[in-house]
Amino acid sequence: MELDFGPEVRDFRDEVRDWLSDHLVGEFAEHRGVGGPTDGAAWEVRLAWDRELSAGGWLGVGWPREYGGRGLGLLEEIVFEYEYARVNAPYRATVNALDLLGPMLLKMGSETQKKRFLPPILAVEELWGQGFSEPGAGSDLASVRTRAERDGDEWVVSGQKVWTSFGVHADWLYVLTRTDPQSVRHKGLSLLLVPTDQPGVEIRPIRNLAGQDEFAEVFLSDARTSADMVVGEVGQGWRTAMATLGIERGTTLLPQQLTFEREAEALIDLARERGALDDPMLRRRIVDAWISVRIMRTTNLRTIAELTAGRTPGAQATTAKLYASTRHQQLGQLATELAGPAGQIVGEDYALDRRQRSFLLALAETIYGGSSEIQRNIIGEQVLGLPKEPRP
Repeated sequence: MELDFGPEVRDFRDEVRDWLSDHLVGEFAEHRGVGGPTDGAAWEVRLAWDRELSAGGWLGVGWPREYGGRGLGLLEEIVFEYEYARVNAPYRATVNALDLLGPMLLKMGSETQKKRFLPPILAVEELWGQGFSEPGAGSDLASVRTRAERDGDEWVVSGQKVWTSFGVHADWLYVLTRTDPQSVRHKGLSLLLVPTDQPGVEIRPIRNLAGQDEFAEVFLSDARTSADMVVGEVGQGWRTAMATLGIERGTTLLPQQLTFEREAEALIDLARERGALDDPMLRRRIVDAWISVRIMRTTNLRTIAELTAGRTPGAQATTAKLYASTRHQQLGQLATELAGPAGQIVGEDYALDRRQRSFLLALAETIYGGSSEIQRNIIGEQVLGLPKEPRP
């Protein structure tokens, strides 16, 4: 896939390409494509790569200069992400802070919070985890029960969070809490920044099907944080959380889509090798997989065009996550079938090859970032204008 974003950013594009060519070498080059939003593989290598990016000034390309960024525009951010994905560079270990928390602080944080937290994020000095989901409050975040009570100059936080990506590495958590004990659903929530290095925070890794422990559950028992660690207004945490998830729904699918294209091309190569193209039913499924990644490309390009034009993305941005996650699972299933018995054999100590790891990790994609059931409800109610889902 080759895209030209116009003459105004060609010099910047060439700068990105030259830097990646010079620095994506050695151990970093050996780990091309490693990691993902739910894949903690080669963590230390990826962390070292993030520090390499930081030294080159490539983290926070669009963040203001006063916080350590380059102060460039949205189009330059998109060009960087595209070129980064095009060379299949390692998945950034600091993605939670770079793609979610940082933009949220820029939009809704206080000046004190921006000056305190944004520079260490870009310097890869502090790592962050997201404390949103809970047992019984996953995609339905309005059911959050973790509570925070004001005690003088501090908040005291108690509750449990789960599915915290890379939580075992986090120095800080951004936690959705209920600060009004009488409130229900969306009201009375606040988003707090909580340090993990204290007696009231316990983080336990959760091992997944692929043998990874990038997810964690977090137990908060009278954990404390300063009173000024509220992002946005007290009681308006729902709006803050939705702004964060809106950022997550933005241009972050572009690198993922390029990964899916590579997997589709590898699938076609595997089919040729196994002679599967002679089977009309398999051939039809392979063509369908190839078409699906082209649809993802078109969808993402439409979203990017609207963002760069200053417009709010349309319905395709809402459906992109649902479509990409379900089709990626089908792509992985087909690749596993084509590989035959060899695709089911793992290495020593349950070592997985890239195809096996992708297939297993894809099983979670229809859950994280909002389950498919919730996505369908959003599409039905907000895009199609259908009656709202009955609530108990």
